[in-house]
Amino acid sequence: MKHFPASQLIINADGSIFHLHLHPEQLADRVILVGDPGRVKNVASFFDKQECSVSNREFNTVTGTYNGKRISVISTGIGTDNCDIVMNELDALTNINLGTREPKPEPKSLTIVRIGTSGGLQPECGLGSFVVSEKSLGFDGLLTFYADWEKFCDLEFSKEFIRQTNFSPMHAFPYVVNADAGLVTQIAQHDMIRGVTIAGNGFYGPQGRELRLGLNDPELNGKIEKFSFNNHKITNFEMESSAIAGLSKMMGHRATTVCCIIANRLAEEANVDYGKQIDKLIKTVLDRI
Repeated sequence: MKHFPASQLIINADGSIFHLHLHPEQLADRVILVGDPGRVKNVASFFDKQECSVSNREFNTVTGTYNGKRISVISTGIGTDNCDIVMNELDALTNINLGTREPKPEPKSLTIVRIGTSGGLQPECGLGSFVVSEKSLGFDGLLTFYADWEKFCDLEFSKEFIRQTNFSPMHAFPYVVNADAGLVTQIAQHDMIRGVTIAGNGFYGPQGRELRLGLNDPELNGKIEKFSFNNHKITNFEMESSAIAGLSKMMGHRATTVCCIIANRLAEEANVDYGKQIDKLIKTVLDRI
């Protein structure tokens, strides 16, 4: 049986996992991920009861119950690199015996929904609308560091994206992962947009924003907006969905991302006062997860 040494699986002196500072019994089978550490408190305010609250760096966790469902809400911070930490440690808490440092004999699957904010790239993605990611396209290259990543990705979609956008070979390979189809239906139902989400490996240049630094391809966003393949268009930009979808799929967990659109790049509109819509989205996800 595989054994994970201390240099690979770092466990704190109190027995908690290294970054999240969680013990296995503090993690629920239903998990909501948010980027902003402050949003954890917002989600947890809807709980009927709170069991525990744990914080370390940007990783805040509250586990509690909502309408009889045990749920953990955890902040990842910004970016797929942070999601690599969170996803691996959630899986370790679930599927590794931290005492023996060996895999548990029967792997368990978590249900994971990321709630975030996003910029819309299509006319139908208006301010305040909710978009569930059926597919996530990663600009970050994270998944390619793991064995057999190709088996979990839609390579034809990636190749067509590269062709239609003339995507620079100097960038990381734009991997594409399908979210869990059953979970997408469970969360989206009949009142949310289903789309393809790009996880940018930055907020400015990788998402086509230009301040003092010019862009390598100023036309990339326009090509992304026009992209179409097998009846799929790219609907929105954010920064975490690809890592969550990809690592979940490789580890055997169910995951998807749902975002509130707070800016539309086509209309050049943005709304920074989106608190009420986020509250509505949180309540909806809690009801449906």
